[in-house]
Amino acid sequence: MSWLENIRIALRGLNANKLRSSLTVLGILIGVGAVIILVAVGTGSSQAVQNRIKALGTNTITVLGTGRFGRGPATTGTQSRAATLTAADVSLLQDKNEAPDVLTVSPVISTSVTATNGSATSTMTVTGTTPTYTGASDFQVQAGRNLTSADITQHARVAVVGQTLISDLFSPGSNPIGSVISLGSAQVQIIGVLATKGTTGANDPNAVAIIPYTTAEDRLTGYSASFSELIVQSQSAGDINAAESEVASVLAGANHTTVSALPFRFLNEGSLLSTSQSTNQTFTVLLGAVAAISLLVGGIGIMNIMLVTVTERTREIGIRKAIGAPKSAILGQFLTEAVILSLIGGVVGVIVGVVGSHFKIIGVQPVLSWQSIVEAFGVAVAVGVFFGFYPANRAASMRPIDALRYE
Repeated sequence: MSWLENIRIALRGLNANKLRSSLTVLGILIGVGAVIILVAVGTGSSQAVQNRIKALGTNTITVLGTGRFGRGPATTGTQSRAATLTAADVSLLQDKNEAPDVLTVSPVISTSVTATNGSATSTMTVTGTTPTYTGASDFQVQAGRNLTSADITQHARVAVVGQTLISDLFSPGSNPIGSVISLGSAQVQIIGVLATKGTTGANDPNAVAIIPYTTAEDRLTGYSASFSELIVQSQSAGDINAAESEVASVLAGANHTTVSALPFRFLNEGSLLSTSQSTNQTFTVLLGAVAAISLLVGGIGIMNIMLVTVTERTREIGIRKAIGAPKSAILGQFLTEAVILSLIGGVVGVIVGVVGSHFKIIGVQPVLSWQSIVEAFGVAVAVGVFFGFYPANRAASMRPIDALRYE
């Protein structure tokens, strides 16, 4: 018997039991659709996290003070010395002899203020820093200019601002360059506007004003001998680990301690990205494995329905074998029926999965993976073959005399 004839007989058998066949197809459909959608959710989540980390700069190291260490001068008992990041530290890290893999060092002073322009207000973060901060933090100046070294030395009352501040304080279409706004108690002139930057979680990176750190000390925070953090940029992403080691060694020497005893925390963005990629890959695999269980359940459904079909058509099998149908013909007939069920479920499941991947799920925009589509469909077909073989082989192995006697 030809495969074409097997398909015709299989379709006729499925059509005779529409509801039962539809429910069996539904099991495969759900499995395939779930695999595609959940893998897309995992991939989308992974890309979102990686984009947030990349937005911070994949070749940057953030140095944060964590407290106090060691023993310092004491009049009574034991005291510890304050852990500080100073201008002297910045100068040492900018020395190519001390840290050849360091490209830039940007000291940071941050504070939250209310910006005003007439009656308009906006709550935002003011970052007091140097000109290299924008490049290290992956900001792009869209209009106007960036800070300059002269702005730092002259304590200039100027600011480069983000898009959120522009939309909150100015009417659409207006040019903010040259305008004077208030940042808390400080009045500054806008000299540059930053391009829109993707969000990095709960914080809005576009709600920012970048001003000279000397101006921040004069007008907002008061003078301090230390910075809240340093943004260190390596020569390249490949040099980031070497740059981190150099920064740690320089700071250890400046503080007369060892690297292991340093009271600073180092956030290596390159390491964060690598760890994130590994973690999210595992998460995506787990999501796909959970969804694949639905395919297994669908396969069991195929086996169940095919066993019922074989039982119902026992006399038909007996008659066909009695008139000379070989075992391969009976095997092919019922195996084809099982595969058709899985094919229909697989095709519809792919359609459902592709359509479902275009909608946000729990706040995540799924990213469709064509590899998951091919694999899910292939597994669906394999499930049909695997779980359909036993019922088909059982039908093909029946003795004609026993099948004819079946009531």
